[in-house]
Amino acid sequence: MRYAFYPGCVARGGCPELYEATVKVCDLLGLELDHEAMRSASCTGAGILQEKNLRLADTLNARNFALAEQSGLPLLTICSTCQGVMSQANERLKGDPPYMAEINKELAEEGLEYKGTADPKHLLWVIVEDLGLDKLKSQIVRPLTGLKAAPFYGCYIVRPSSALGFDERPEREDALEQVIEAVGAEVVDFPGKTLCCGFPILTINEPNSVKMVANHTLDAKGRGADAMVTPCPLCHLNLDGYQPQASAAAKQPIDLPILHLPQMLGLAMGIEPKAMRLNKHIVSTKLVSELVLSP
Repeated sequence: MRYAFYPGCVARGGCPELYEATVKVCDLLGLELDHEAMRSASCTGAGILQEKNLRLADTLNARNFALAEQSGLPLLTICSTCQGVMSQANERLKGDPPYMAEINKELAEEGLEYKGTADPKHLLWVIVEDLGLDKLKSQIVRPLTGLKAAPFYGCYIVRPSSALGFDERPEREDALEQVIEAVGAEVVDFPGKTLCCGFPILTINEPNSVKMVANHTLDAKGRGADAMVTPCPLCHLNLDGYQPQASAAAKQPIDLPILHLPQMLGLAMGIEPKAMRLNKHIVSTKLVSELVLSP
């Protein structure tokens, strides 16, 4: 299986460990990533641009879709925020042909045209829907038995569910839990798993953003989690990077490691922690590594 690989901005900037872990994991799973197809792609605009200038955001996403169409490959992303924004843009474009025609006039200056065939899909969904959990399980050489992992979806990969195809693909509602169980870990469920991590308000209301980090991590840890797993690098930036501030604000230690989805997969598939830069996180992942690597 070959995909036009769209890592998004954060995996090539603030979270380079996500990119490296993804490449290693996909290679072992037989998911071929075409790095050239989306080389000139732009940022999706996250949620910010579409709030300020919806047409510009849709134009940028239509351009990315057109690049994927040119490659003839399905479009794969590793960012939940990118997934949500692309899905919403795609729904608007496909649902309004005259609007898409106007957008294509802008793309024509670059010799591009979006024909409406793109179907952006997060790695999480690719594993469950395209690869299959049985195939994933066949690649597990180091089951994560004993690891209690709390799933954290964040906002953009769960709503609006209509744009994200939940009606056609109801398995997406608990895809992360399915994968956690497939690698041998125990799911620690908690109510905050589909709530906002606080990143979108970080620059305008840091105290509340940090409070959200504290609420999610303390809740998960209080329910027995050894680590939290997320498919969103922006969530990772907040939950990992601002956890020390959250701990100070809550006046109690948290120390809950935040794993990228491919890092959890890689641990179960025998990839060494340092090869996925687990040693570069703000919150130490040492105890997770020791638990996984212990005889």
